Amino acid sequence: MLLTGCSAAEPASDGEVGDRRAATQRSASADSAGSTSAGPAGSAPRRSTAAGSEREAEREATEQEDFVVVLDPGHNGRNAANLDRIERKVPNGRGERKQCNSTGTSTDDGYPEHAFNFAVAEQVRTKLTDRGVRVVLTRTDDDGVGPCVDERAAIGNRNDADAVVSIHADGSSADASGFHVIYSDPPLNDAQRAAAPVLARDMVAGMSAAGLPTSNYIASSEGFDGRADLAGLNLSTVPAVLVECGNMRNAAEAAAMSTGEGRRRYADAIARGVLRYLDG
Repeated sequence: MLLTGCSAAEPASDGEVGDRRAATQRSASADSAGSTSAGPAGSAPRRSTAAGSEREAEREATEQEDFVVVLDPGHNGRNAANLDRIERKVPNGRGERKQCNSTGTSTDDGYPEHAFNFAVAEQVRTKLTDRGVRVVLTRTDDDGVGPCVDERAAIGNRNDADAVVSIHADGSSADASGFHVIYSDPPLNDAQRAAAPVLARDMVAGMSAAGLPTSNYIASSEGFDGRADLAGLNLSTVPAVLVECGNMRNAAEAAAMSTGEGRRRYADAIARGVLRYLDG
């Protein structure tokens, strides 16, 4: 279970939770040293400092063993062939019901979002486990159906995750580009009210530090988007955000997402954001 990220069912033990909650603030990695970022309403800027020595870096990595991160690669490879299963309705967290899941989008050349999401999630998992973080995936391959969005939220909740990051790509007009980070708003619980905006802000900072531009077609100019309609975020009782890495219908971004080098860049950016948040 530990470090593999291949189980979506085993919850964190009471001891693990206590250790995480008692952990002191961590220093940020050298990648995001000295940077600041304004965030969604209610969150304050926070400055990170680089580890001062190799010994400090080793201590930082050891401390990150206290953390659990759930990565949620959106959609799945056989959703389109099982519409009867993914079109059934599930709770959305706000007294309504919405579709269990969807097929996702694709590039104009046919590269599917579900494959991009899973490939990036696997690389983010490797980057985080290399830092000692325990990673859980909401799905362990790209040849299945679902899970439904309410179950994806439940996986993060059962594992008492320190952060949940849902990985997606958008499908908009060809002139639209850039990433944005979505959080649940208005918030329904303390994790959404206090921690999720901080996670969103740190994710934007990490993505920007990797050289990725913020969206020019949706969300605020800073790359944040508060939404009330996403069940996976609404049902989370732990800090959760959804990252739209870019627009698969934009020729330049589609080309990047379709290559191994491009996917590595997106994975590095997401990992930067997660580690920035965990480092505190």
